[in-house]
Amino acid sequence: MGNPVDKRRVPRPKKKFNDHPFPYHHELEVGIDGLTNEGSGVARVEGWVVFVPFVLPGERVRCRVFRNHKNYSEADLVEVLDAAPERVEPQCPLFGRCGGCQYQHVSYATQLEWKGRQLADLLKRLAGIEFPVEPVHASPQQWGYRSKITPHFHRPRDGQITEIGFLQAGTRNRLVDVEACPIAMAELNAALVEVRQEVRQDGGRWKNGATLLLRASEGTVVRDPKGLAVERVGPRRFEFQAGDFFQNNPFILPAFVEHVTTEARSFGVPTLVDAYCGSGLFGICAAEAFAEVVGVEVSETAVEKARHNAAINGLDHCRFLAASAEAIFEEVDRSGAETVVVIDPPRAGCSEAFLRQLVEFAPVGLVYVSCKPATQMRDLKILTEGGYVLQKVRPFDLFPQTQHLECVMTLARAAP
Repeated sequence: MGNPVDKRRVPRPKKKFNDHPFPYHHELEVGIDGLTNEGSGVARVEGWVVFVPFVLPGERVRCRVFRNHKNYSEADLVEVLDAAPERVEPQCPLFGRCGGCQYQHVSYATQLEWKGRQLADLLKRLAGIEFPVEPVHASPQQWGYRSKITPHFHRPRDGQITEIGFLQAGTRNRLVDVEACPIAMAELNAALVEVRQEVRQDGGRWKNGATLLLRASEGTVVRDPKGLAVERVGPRRFEFQAGDFFQNNPFILPAFVEHVTTEARSFGVPTLVDAYCGSGLFGICAAEAFAEVVGVEVSETAVEKARHNAAINGLDHCRFLAASAEAIFEEVDRSGAETVVVIDPPRAGCSEAFLRQLVEFAPVGLVYVSCKPATQMRDLKILTEGGYVLQKVRPFDLFPQTQHLECVMTLARAAP
């Protein structure tokens, strides 16, 4: 009858697994040709694309297929056979398991180079525009820069809280237990030790899982989402609810904001519209150069803080509205020819209704800030079709060691 099969060594196919072109957990040796904008390596096997995380172009690796799609496969990295010279030792022992970082294995100079290439590729592929992308503005601090973290935990099992941390790479719900995060500010990691102890000691009171908040604020850590957090950008002071959105890398923030405000001022018009304004960051920092600033934000708490921030900075010509971005142009007294608009939407980008009204209002210039360049390029295509011309593309690396990139595009209304 022959030798029995050792079932422990034969991977069982995953339920509903599509076994074309590779069986479940089939191992491949592949060469890496490039990187996607999400940080995965691109390999090709007889023309079939295989995506592999935590690799570098020029490397040869062994990988294990876990999913076949209609026209590509995904695989886990098993072993690097031939390493690229740009490969470095990750600083975090959880790198590769924790889903927070994608580039700790890459030298920082190479991270910047590839992020710039990926942005230029998105510009060409999604917006149909070939345009020079300026070098990525580096973060002055590549580790210990995050001013906010939000660790999670699942509901207790037998009254015990287990993992407290972040999502495991490649999963939707599984957590990795994180005792310290090397991209978080030192005070957050110190507070995380205490928070983890408190949660586990009081595990019985938790019926469900939860998301925790740790926000750095002038040397302290705010844990209450409704608590007051403070950030300074140049001479401006900003106060906001700790749970509300505010940029999370204070080390690069002054240069980032200065670029956005300089671009807005360059149009030489009296009115600035700050769409998706949050706590008023861009409008308040640029206010001295404008006769009028109008901001809009859907979050009422953020708008209250924007009004408060204008007041504490001595600015009486800034108006902030709690409304959707589509309603903002009804509140602007001047014409589009006298107005520049700063746009900083969420990751999903701008709504079609907003873009239609923006093009109809026809401001003389736009400064579009995005934390997800892919949706920014989708919107750029609509804006160029609506009569705007791209003038400048400058990326900023607010999130070293990760796939994320902030991009600032300047557009001008084409002459009639």
